[in-house]
Amino acid sequence: MTHQDLTTLLDFHYWARDRVLAAAAALTAEQFTRNLGSSFSSVRDTLVHLYSAEWNWYQRWHGTSPSAMLDPLDYPDVGRLQAAWAEHEGRMRAYLASLDDASVQRAIEYRALQGQPYRSTVWEMFHHVVNHGTYHRGQVQTMLRQLGAPPARSVDLIVFYRERNAATHAP
Repeated sequence: MTHQDLTTLLDFHYWARDRVLAAAAALTAEQFTRNLGSSFSSVRDTLVHLYSAEWNWYQRWHGTSPSAMLDPLDYPDVGRLQAAWAEHEGRMRAYLASLDDASVQRAIEYRALQGQPYRSTVWEMFHHVVNHGTYHRGQVQTMLRQLGAPPARSVDLIVFYRERNAATHAP
């Protein structure tokens, strides 16, 4: 796994996140927080879980092992979540930019939320962040449909690659 591979995956992650947040922004406040009986009860709670998990991994990369997730109540609307996440994205990108091919192979010791010790490589953790995001974005797509709202534009990895390649090869 190379630094460039991780950069591409992180680009995909934020590209897909932005599409889902744009779709969620069209919801009413009631729809955004409506309990739909999913893994995380609402669109808001699912999106905050996704942001929170990413935030927790970032903390682990910097020597802190959080013992709790962020509180969804701190994000009453899409705008507040979007602003916090965009700010965090800058930190994620700066951290990744500080790495090279050798350092993404480095293992980091950390503790899970319940306190169990683990050791994983940086590239494995980045892969997890992106894969975790894909899983929960899929849940949000389903929740949007349950609410009768249009789902986000396609968040498939192949669509990201096609769009990126078309932009790269545009005249």
